[in-house]
Amino acid sequence: MGTKIVIAGAGIGGLCAALAMSKKGCDVAVYEQSAELTEVGAGLQLSPNAMHVLASLNVADEIKALGFQPSAAVMRHYQTGAHYFSVPLGAQATQKYGADYLHIHRADLQSTLYKACLKENVSVYLSCGVVSYQLSEKGVSVELQNSTQVQADLLVGADGIKSKVQSCMLGQTPAVFTGQVAWRGTVEAYKLPNNLVKPKANLWVGPGQHFVSYYLRGGDLVNFVAVQERVDWQQESWNEPGDINELKDAFKGWHPEVTEVLDATESCFLWALFDRKPLNQWVDKQVALLGDACHPMLPFLAQGAAMAIEDSYVLAHYLGSDLPIPTALKKYQDLRLARTKGIQLGARKNAGLYHMSSPTNQAKLAVLSGLSKFGLSDAMAASKLDDIYGYNLPKKLG
Repeated sequence: MGTKIVIAGAGIGGLCAALAMSKKGCDVAVYEQSAELTEVGAGLQLSPNAMHVLASLNVADEIKALGFQPSAAVMRHYQTGAHYFSVPLGAQATQKYGADYLHIHRADLQSTLYKACLKENVSVYLSCGVVSYQLSEKGVSVELQNSTQVQADLLVGADGIKSKVQSCMLGQTPAVFTGQVAWRGTVEAYKLPNNLVKPKANLWVGPGQHFVSYYLRGGDLVNFVAVQERVDWQQESWNEPGDINELKDAFKGWHPEVTEVLDATESCFLWALFDRKPLNQWVDKQVALLGDACHPMLPFLAQGAAMAIEDSYVLAHYLGSDLPIPTALKKYQDLRLARTKGIQLGARKNAGLYHMSSPTNQAKLAVLSGLSKFGLSDAMAASKLDDIYGYNLPKKLG
């Protein structure tokens, strides 16, 4: 029998970690507080750094079949549609980075990982979240929400930004509201004019808000994320059904490629964007944090899922060695801290640029717009992504 591992949370990070660890011969059980596996929020972007890992776990082909491969990432002015920059994706990205850049529905990715876990004999328990843990000489005792105890050699906290495992490890540290909210929704492509939404990762930037749209499911769905600065969030829940008319009003006067998507939208969800400062500690002897539980990502670099996927691979890699668990966890933490911190802070910086939130950022956008006539800003934008997209963990770790 291999190392007995309990994972808190059956989201993207938890399931990916379970799959990676089971392939290393570990005995893995996932405990999820929700009654069913559902992902609110629709689309996400899987950059090549994530796809390298998913390929190593033998799920990349299925994910590609369920997703959509955009031809470029384009940043445009919210009213005129003028281009600030365009970064080639599609076949060019695949050739450059050695893996695809894809858009996929969260539910499709989660379902693919879940089915792959079941094939590897991972146990997944619903309505049974992790509440706390206690360390002992024998490993870790995990308390579940039904008050039962589970013994394990290792506990992985992949239970999101509200992580109970993190609270148990480091104490209660409430996440901070960023002053921004995000509407998320999807529209069936046939309800929109042909070629309205370009087959790209489309980013529209304007004062105090921005709008992202792209295709999912082979082009059958259009996903959107509309972010707005707000200081009046009073609700206790972090996401709730959104008021579609309020959303349309918020983006009134924007380019028709934005407003026509919203006109065709029947429902959406509204999320408050919360953040935490980068942590310096992710591990506690036989316990490790992963994904949003240790480095929640604002959506302005589209790396939240990718970083959780990377975490999973690194953690499984070191656990698959002959190292004692505390030593393996320390190596995992040491390799991941700097990278995730840099991307976490980079996403924060992009929020100001996207929202033209200062004269400096307005000037930056003006410069980018001017340079794009000479093709310079495209190269600048692409080069800023190389360190993220070009990170090949399977190759790096061997």
